[in-house]
Parts: sequence; C-alpha cells; structure tokens
Amino acid sequence: MDVDEFNIPRFLAVLPLFGDLSPLELSRAAQGCQVRRLARSDTIFRFGEPCEEFHVVISGQVKLFAISPAGHEKVIELVGPGQSFAEALMFTGKSYILNAEALSSTLLLTVSKHAILAEIERDPRFSMKMLAGISRRLHGLVHDIESGALHSGMQRVIGYLLRENEIRDCATNEVITVSLPVTKATIASRLSLTPEYFSKVLRELEEENLIEIDKRDIRIIDAQRLLRYGVQ
Repeated sequence: MDVDEFNIPRFLAVLPLFGDLSPLELSRAAQGCQVRRLARSDTIFRFGEPCEEFHVVISGQVKLFAISPAGHEKVIELVGPGQSFAEALMFTGKSYILNAEALSSTLLLTVSKHAILAEIERDPRFSMKMLAGISRRLHGLVHDIESGALHSGMQRVIGYLLRENEIRDCATNEVITVSLPVTKATIASRLSLTPEYFSKVLRELEEENLIEIDKRDIRIIDAQRLLRYGVQ
C-alpha cells in the first residue's frame, strides 16, 4: 500500500468515531492526520513523552506495554486494524503512561489533538462520539482485568483462542485454524501468564485432542468442547 496514495478521508469515514461526519468535515479532519509506515519493532512512543495525538492501526499490529522497575515487560494490550489508542490520554495534557511498538510491518494513522479540538469547537456533538469511543475502550479493559482476576490461566487461554477469533458459536464438527498474530511470549504477557505456563496449557489442550499445534497455527478441533473444558 502506497502511503502517499492512501485515502485518509475514506478511512476515517469507516471508523465509528468519524462515521457521521460530512465529506467536508472528513476532509478537514484528514488535514490533521498523518500516515506512517512502521517496520517491526519500531517505536511509536515511549513512556514520559508528551501526548499530542492519538493513533489508529490501518494494518499490522501494535503492542502497548509497560516496563516494571525490575526491567520486565508487561503487555497491556494488542491493537489491531481499525482499533485506536491514546484517545483519552490526549485530552489530559499529560505524557504517555505506556510504551507503544509495532509488532509487525504496520501502517498507522496519527490524528493530531489540534484537529480533534477544532472539530469539537465546530460541533460539540463530536465530543459525545469521542466519549462513546473512549467508554467502549474502557469497558473492554475492565472486562480484561476482570477476566485476569476471576478466571484461571486455562480459562484465559481458551477465552483468548475463542474470543479473539470470534469462533465461539461455530459448529462442533468444524475444524478452524487460528494463526497467532504474535509470539507466544507476547500473548502470555497479555494474559498475565508466564510463557512456560502458556505453553503448558497449549500442550494440555493438545493432549486432550481439543487443539492441534503447528508452530503459530492452532487448529481448534471442537470449539464447543473446548469452551466446556474451560469451565471444568
């Protein structure tokens, strides 16, 4: 995809945040946007840097993570195509509280704070759409925290395989292949598990003939039985 030819207004129009804007408003908002092409491991921002924009993944994947005082990395969220991040923080006037890094070749749309504030000044209703989007994101993060606190490690892994790939309701006799988008260690950190425990859970599921593992490809043999196994 050629960055110079990327149609920013058209992309904005399909995002929930900008979906109700007129073509003129989309064109105006697009003037405050920048498309960036990132290679794997490229840094988007670091903890402590000023936050004057938010970001939307066009293609690829981004990792949001924190570094503990001991130097250990904790993955907070994995952000995929069509998802945005740093919207809420942008309005606080504070610095980034996390780090962001591209996990693969990634196309990223950066939206300046100035462009958003200008649209809010023109139409205060735009701020309600911002609040709605931030609320949905907060709800998702709270759900993840609850899952981590209340569910076992086994349940978290099974929930990831089923929820992230939206196959919870598939037929029981249908085999579906799930390709892990990142390393097992990254997913383990996202689920608040050690890489060793994550691999142990996958091996147990394979021994129970619930999944088959081929490097990053995981074939789910019976999604409904896998779901029931997670609540035993």
